[in-house]
Amino acid sequence: MSDFSAADIDAIYRVIAQRRDMRHFCGGQVPASTLRRLLLAAHQAPSVGLMQPWRFVRITQSILREQLYTLVQQERQRTAEALGERESEFLRLKVEGIKDCAELLVVALKDQREQHIFGRRTLPEMDLASAACAIQNLWLAARAENLGMGWVSLFEPDDLKALLGMPEGSHPIGILCLGPVAEFYDKPMLEIEQWAQRCPLDELVMENGWSDQTEQ
Repeated sequence: MSDFSAADIDAIYRVIAQRRDMRHFCGGQVPASTLRRLLLAAHQAPSVGLMQPWRFVRITQSILREQLYTLVQQERQRTAEALGERESEFLRLKVEGIKDCAELLVVALKDQREQHIFGRRTLPEMDLASAACAIQNLWLAARAENLGMGWVSLFEPDDLKALLGMPEGSHPIGILCLGPVAEFYDKPMLEIEQWAQRCPLDELVMENGWSDQTEQ
């Protein structure tokens, strides 16, 4: 296996830096061959014990898309109420692109995950960590293909499970909006909207033990 060139390395870091959680889409289509490449990239993600806990449900029925939109809007309102004094500020944010994206995918953890002990005996949440790696792979591959992607987590899991007829023990973790965009945000949208700011790296890196860098 050959080494990567300097241009290859630069491209990888550039894709990581320019990945965005997109909310604004412009319709269009994702070619079947491209979607297949993206899902293969997701499926090549690492997983603890090689359990491959991810499952992807492609939504192609317009009625299901509308029902997913309704679920998200219901949770959006509940989240806004739970935020108290930031309720109105939150409601001004665009939190999904379900109606406008070219492709809609639901990502879930498979059922019968308790059978996988390797790497999960003390950390059962590693199934979620593994699925998150798959989503990140898909996200980076989408950006390399100049496609936007947004991860939506505003929904009641049990309602989504019922809507899609998911088996007992499975667990939905995200609705992915995928497709062409007019442009990518210069910065994360929540920074642009002044909802939050990215922490400096040095505040999050410790050495030889836990320390609160913000107090130094």
